[in-house]
Amino acid sequence: QVQLVESGGGLVQPGGSLRLSCAASGNIFTIYAMGWYRQAPGKEREVVAIITSAGRNNYADSVKGRFTISRDSAKNTVALQMNSLKPEDTAVYYCYADVEILADIVRYRAGQWGQGTQVTVSS
Repeated sequence: QVQLVESGGGLVQPGGSLRLSCAASGNIFTIYAMGWYRQAPGKEREVVAIITSAGRNNYADSVKGRFTISRDSAKNTVALQMNSLKPEDTAVYYCYADVEILADIVRYRAGQWGQGTQVTVSS
């Protein structure tokens, strides 16, 4: 009932930049937090950055100072600007949204995930 569609992944050289975007659509009553997670081969999924509906953000220590998360609440979108990319940033990046979903006259809250977009940092 809610879809998250990511875009912007790809191959980039170390030190380069990429911008990921994610748009949420569907039976959305309101979105609380939005953010980005990533999962590298053989590793567990980890949080990269989160931004709340109030605009507060948190970053993983490994990306602080290099990544910037932003959000357009009116459009239900979130973006991740990634600069100074390193090979260890290589992973599948997933968009996440903490959503209150409207189903007929019932509302319920659930975490929603995008399909993931590959980011590869390599020379």
